[in-house]
Amino acid sequence: MSSIDPYQYIIVEHQYSHRFRVTVQKAENVTKGALGDLLDTPDPYVELFIRSAPESRKRTRHIDNDVNPMWDETFEFILDPNQENVLEITLMDANYVMDETLGTVSFPISSVKLGQPEQIPFRIGNVTKVYLKMSLEVCASTDLRFSMALCDQEKLFRQKRRERVMLGIKKLLDMEKGQFLPSSIQQVPVIAIVGSGGGFRAMVGFSGVMKALYESGVLDCATYVAGLSGSTWYMSTLYSHPGFPNKGPQDINQELMKSVSSNPLKLLMPQNIKRYIKALWTKKAGGQPVTFTDIFGMLIGETLIPGRMNSTLSQMQEKVNEGQCPMPLFTCLHVKPDVSELMFADWVEFSPYEIGMAKYGTFMPPGLFGSKFFMGSVVKKYEENPLHFLMGVWGSAFSILFNRVLGVKETTGGSTMEEELEQIKPKHIVGEDNQDNDEEPRQDNQEVEDEYQRNAQASWVQRMFTSLVGESTLFNTREGRAGKVHNFMLGLNLNSTLPMSPFPFMNDSLAEEEVDAVTDPDEFDRIYEPLDVKSKKIHVVDSGLTYNLPYPLVLRPQRGVDLIISFDFSARPSDSSPPFKELLLAEKWARMNKLPFPKIDPKVFDREGLKECYVFKPKKGDRNCPTVIHFVLANINFRNFKAPGVPREKDKEREFADFDIFDDPETPYSTFNFQYSNQAFTQLHDLMEFNTLNNIEVIKDAIKESIMYRKENPSRCSVSLSLNEIENKKFLKRENGAKV
Repeated sequence: MSSIDPYQYIIVEHQYSHRFRVTVQKAENVTKGALGDLLDTPDPYVELFIRSAPESRKRTRHIDNDVNPMWDETFEFILDPNQENVLEITLMDANYVMDETLGTVSFPISSVKLGQPEQIPFRIGNVTKVYLKMSLEVCASTDLRFSMALCDQEKLFRQKRRERVMLGIKKLLDMEKGQFLPSSIQQVPVIAIVGSGGGFRAMVGFSGVMKALYESGVLDCATYVAGLSGSTWYMSTLYSHPGFPNKGPQDINQELMKSVSSNPLKLLMPQNIKRYIKALWTKKAGGQPVTFTDIFGMLIGETLIPGRMNSTLSQMQEKVNEGQCPMPLFTCLHVKPDVSELMFADWVEFSPYEIGMAKYGTFMPPGLFGSKFFMGSVVKKYEENPLHFLMGVWGSAFSILFNRVLGVKETTGGSTMEEELEQIKPKHIVGEDNQDNDEEPRQDNQEVEDEYQRNAQASWVQRMFTSLVGESTLFNTREGRAGKVHNFMLGLNLNSTLPMSPFPFMNDSLAEEEVDAVTDPDEFDRIYEPLDVKSKKIHVVDSGLTYNLPYPLVLRPQRGVDLIISFDFSARPSDSSPPFKELLLAEKWARMNKLPFPKIDPKVFDREGLKECYVFKPKKGDRNCPTVIHFVLANINFRNFKAPGVPREKDKEREFADFDIFDDPETPYSTFNFQYSNQAFTQLHDLMEFNTLNNIEVIKDAIKESIMYRKENPSRCSVSLSLNEIENKKFLKRENGAKV
C-alpha cells in the first residue's frame, strides 16, 4: 500500500509489519546440573532475542530459589515479514557477580501462523522445559501518518483561526472602503510571519517585531508564525509563557531582557554540570542517543525559560486550539554523513500538533519524536522531549560551533557564523555511530543510579567541566555536538519520484538559471535524494546550515499562504551590504521544488538602495504565488525618528539611536554573543519594532491586494486534485521518460 499525494516528492510505500507477542509462562525442572544444584538453587529468568528486530532483547524478572518458576510475562516485537526472523530463548541464572547461561534454543518465527496463537514447550537440556505462548498479527495501523495533507487538528485550527482573522482584518482596515474587506471566509487571506536565524540577535530582533505586530493588530491577521534557529528561541519563550496570548509581548520581552543580561555560561559551574551529566546518564541508560545538543538545550532553556523547563511542544496546543493566535512552526534539518548539507538536507517541521518531513509525507504527534520506530510503529516510547531539548536542536549551529560561543578559536575560524559554517564538512557534523545497537539496556533503575553515583564524585565533575573545552569527544568534536535522535523512518520503503506540482510553470529553467547566476550552482544539487531508512539514528541540525529562512514551512501548498511577511536577521559583511542572499536561496529552493515564488530581483538594491523592507509580488495572472514583504536588519529611519512620524529632538534620543549593527568593530550584535546589556537589548528591540511599525501601511496594502486576489480567484491556492489527475500526471511523466 502506498500513500499518494501530488506534493510528496518521495512516496512512502507502507508495507505492513508483523506484531509478534510472546508470553513466557513458566519453566519446569530448572537445573544447573547435579553439582550446581547441590551448591545453589537456581534464580532463573528468560531472555528473548530476535536479531532482526529493533528492541531485539527482552527479559523476564528473575525468581529467587525456584526450580519451577511462574513468570506469565508478555513481550512484543515488531518484525519485518520479509526477513528471516528467528527467536532465541535463553534460560539464565541470576548471580551477584555474573549471570550464568543454563541453555539456549532457537525457533523460526515463520512457523507461527497469522492469527493462530500457539503454546509451545521448549526443552532446554535433558529435563528442563520452558513454556511459551506465541501469536503473530498483522499491524493494521501505524503510529506514523503517511500523507502530505494537513492533519485534522491543523485543519480545525485553520477553520477557527480564519474567523478570527476576518475580524482582525476588519479591525485593522476599519477606515477602508468595503471593497477591500473580505465579505466571506473564502476571501480571508492566509498570512505567515517568518523569522530567520542569527542567534540572540535574531531572538531579540524578533521580540521587537512581534511586539509591533501584536500591538498594531497585524498579528491578529496572521495564521502562522514560522521560525528558524534564533527566532525559534523567541517563539518558544513567547508561546510557552503562561500569559500569552492574553498578555502581549511587552511584559514578556521585559522578562527576556532580564534573562539575557547575564552570561549564560555561568550555568557551566560544576554544580550545574553535575546536574546536566546526571540527566545525560539517565537519557543514555534509557537507550536514547546523547550529544552536546542536550546540554546546549539545557543552557538555552535555563537562560530563556528557567521556570518552564518541563514545558513541551504539545502543551502549545492550548494556545491555538481555539484559533486564538497564529500557529507556531519550527524547523531543523536532517542531514547525511557523506553529503554536504548545502547540497542535501531534509527540512523537519515542528508544530504543536505534528512533527515530520513534508518531503516524504511522514508525520507523528510531538510526543513520539525521539521514540524508537520500526516500519512505522513505535517499538519503544519515551517521554516527550522537553521544549529546551528542541530549542537546542533548532539552534544547534551554536552547539556545533560551541568553542566559538566560549570564545575559543577553532581551526575553521571566520568573522561570522555564516562564514564558518561554509567551511564545515559533513564529516564534521555527522560520523559513524559506534554505539548503534538496539539491545535493551540491561541496567535497572538502581543500577543506573549506582553507576551515576560512582561517576558523579568531585573528580568526575571537575573532569567534565574541563572537558567542555578539553579533550572529551562529546564536547570537543562537532559530531559530538550535533543533535541525534532515533530514525522514525527506520524500515520503511521509499519510492523515489520527481517532484510533482499541479501548478503550471512557465520558463522554469530560465528562472533557475537566473537564480544560479547569483547563488552556488551546486546548492541543493541532491535534494531529491531519499534519507537512509536503514540508519538506526539520524542527525538533526540547525536549518541555518543550508539557508537562513524557514520558507519551506510556509511554502507547503496545503497551507495556501497568500502573504509572507519575512524578517531576516542574518549577518552581512557590513550594514550597507545587499540583504538578499538568504532570500535568493529560498527562491532557488522553491523553483527546484516546483513551488510558486515571486521573482527576487537582486538589482532592486542597485535601483532603490538599502531599505527597511522590500516587496516582491507575483507575476500578473499567477493566482497561486504568494507576495513576499522582506524586512532586513538595517538602521535607517530609526536614527532620526523615535516613532513613525515622530522626530528625535533631544541629543540623548539621537545618541541612543545612532548605532551600527555590523560595521561597529565592538558590536554587541555578534552572532556568537550570548549576553546583552539592557541598552543593547533595548536598541535592537526598539529598532525592529520601529522598522515594523514604520511599514504598517506597506503591510496593509499587501493584505488588501491579497483580499482582492482572493475575490478575483476563488480557487486561489487550491490544492485539491482528484486521484485520476494524480495518476494522469504520473503517466505523462513516464511517457516523457522521467524516472518515477
